[in-house]
Amino acid sequence: MNSQPKGLRAIAILEASKGLLALAVGLALHELGGPKIQAICENLMRHLRLNPAGEIPSVIHEALANVDDKNLIILAVGTVIYAAVRLVEAFGLWRAYAWTEWFALASGAIYVPFEVYEVFTTGKMLPILALVTNLIIIGYMAFVIARRKRDEKRGMA
Repeated sequence: MNSQPKGLRAIAILEASKGLLALAVGLALHELGGPKIQAICENLMRHLRLNPAGEIPSVIHEALANVDDKNLIILAVGTVIYAAVRLVEAFGLWRAYAWTEWFALASGAIYVPFEVYEVFTTGKMLPILALVTNLIIIGYMAFVIARRKRDEKRGMA
């Protein structure tokens, strides 16, 4: 019988989803290239009837204006590396490897200062949701690690 905590599987699915999404984005960036991405985004903004002078469209337009092939390659490689890390983490959590429990705790904790900053500077719901979700995952991973250590001590006694 598998005594693996069910929460690890849920977190593994979340991490795998992030990895697959990043992989899709990285491959799309590599395939589409700068001009095609710019055209797609401009068409999308027109289709959504977004005001070009609005906050989000102007940020997107500014970011796309600075895109060249070198930047796209770096971004694509970065997203593929990120995807690989997330997928390895997901696999390890699914299999309940102790090292991935520590990795999930540390990788989640790295984002907390940035998420707190976003919450206090923007006050928007998405950063709040990201922070709360991350804190739940960090707390759960700490619980799983502590329980594993306790169980190992009992086994040694």
